[in-house]
Amino acid sequence: MSEWNATTYEGKDTILRVVRHEAERMFALADRPDAWERGTACTEWTTRDVVGHIVDTTEGYFRAFDAARGTGEVPPPHGPAAMSELANAGATAFRGVGQAEMMDRLRADFHKMQELLSALGPEDWTGLMVTHAYFGPVPAFFFAAGQLMDYGVHSWDIRQTSGRAHALSGDVADLLVPFMWSIWQGTVRPEAVGEPFTIGIRVGGRNGGDFRVSVGAEGLTYEPGEIESLPALVEFDAADMVLTAFGRINGGTVRGDMELAERYLNLFFPI
Repeated sequence: MSEWNATTYEGKDTILRVVRHEAERMFALADRPDAWERGTACTEWTTRDVVGHIVDTTEGYFRAFDAARGTGEVPPPHGPAAMSELANAGATAFRGVGQAEMMDRLRADFHKMQELLSALGPEDWTGLMVTHAYFGPVPAFFFAAGQLMDYGVHSWDIRQTSGRAHALSGDVADLLVPFMWSIWQGTVRPEAVGEPFTIGIRVGGRNGGDFRVSVGAEGLTYEPGEIESLPALVEFDAADMVLTAFGRINGGTVRGDMELAERYLNLFFPI
């Protein structure tokens, strides 16, 4: 299943294909005049703001890749705790720009980012370290996942207020599962940790499995392993894990110690 693991070069074509598919779905949603000012699952954001956020984020990626190749500079990373405030400022800065102009800019940025990522070879995909605005230096493949988060999860956000039942694509969810561990690791609230503990997380899908997750003063760590003997485990399908990690839903099925499982589920600050 390595073609579904975007942390490897074998997964490159798969994730870029799925990003293209999700981007087209996003364009179709955001092009509609009746959707532009409609609220989304992101609190206080309309479709217009989601588009502004993706433009702001993608153009930040361009600067980050320039800096990684020695042709520009980026400021030190802000840290995940600053993401909510700064991402909101970046998204809402475009509120005075019309829909047609923003959609043209979104498409242009998307195609430029696809060209940038498509040109990466095996060494750069995993070895080129690029400074993410919030998570710091990460391998180049992380930015392909960032595009999938933007187009896949934010399309879900727009559909959530459409009045129609909908779901997250399995391809999107499966590809994003490995990156949700980074999201969780980066958003632990230190004051919420308390006594160290270990629980099990069972995830479905192509990148799923059983994981032993330990939380303590050093943060959150995880590894594949046996979980049935642990005091609590939480089962997620791939989409539930992604949407829970992003704070969109309260997902998961708890087996065992409910109080311990809820300690885990309430560890994280929103982004």
